[in-house]
Order: sequence, then structure tokens, then C-alpha cells
Amino acid sequence: MAQIHIRRDHTLGLARARKVAWKWAEHVEKKFEMECTVLEGETSDTVQFKRSGVTGSMIVTADHFEVDAKLGLLLGAFAGQIEAEVCKQLDAALAKEQAKSSKA
Repeated sequence: MAQIHIRRDHTLGLARARKVAWKWAEHVEKKFEMECTVLEGETSDTVQFKRSGVTGSMIVTADHFEVDAKLGLLLGAFAGQIEAEVCKQLDAALAKEQAKSSKA
């Protein structure tokens, strides 16, 4: 079973990071047919996601995102490509949100 671990630091604060995480969850639900559940907390949120062959979570805090995923046997062969795609999507979402703050 392959595992993916991604961490991205940011300066968005929790409220704006939540928006990024929710948009990311909506995107993976549509594009990859994931089932996502958001568990809100006072200092962090957890986005749990799953589908056949994949289970994982994204921890959202005021200063970082942390994604952990376990890939089943069939998807494990594509772990590098899947990790690259998750990084690409998360980096794009972060860049978009951070660009908003630089315009304000």
C-alpha cells in the first residue's frame, strides 16, 4: 500500500485556509469522485476523503495544510503521478488565495 504525505505552509489564517480546503474538497469530489467529509474544530479542520482505492485526510490549520493518503494496490502504481496532481491542485489553490491578499 503506497502512502502520500504533503505539507504546505501558508500565511492565510484559519478562516481563509478553510475556504481553500472546502474548494479543494469540492474539486476532488467532482473530478475524482471522492466522498469528502469536513470536520470543523476551533484551531483546525480535517477534510476526510475516500473512494475505492484511496483513503486519506487533509488537516487545515492557520499556518499549514497537511495531506495524508493511502493508496490501494492498483492506484499505488500511480503514487508519483497522484502526488504530483494533488500538489499541483493545492499549490494552485493556495496561490490564488494568496494573490487575493496581495491585491487588497
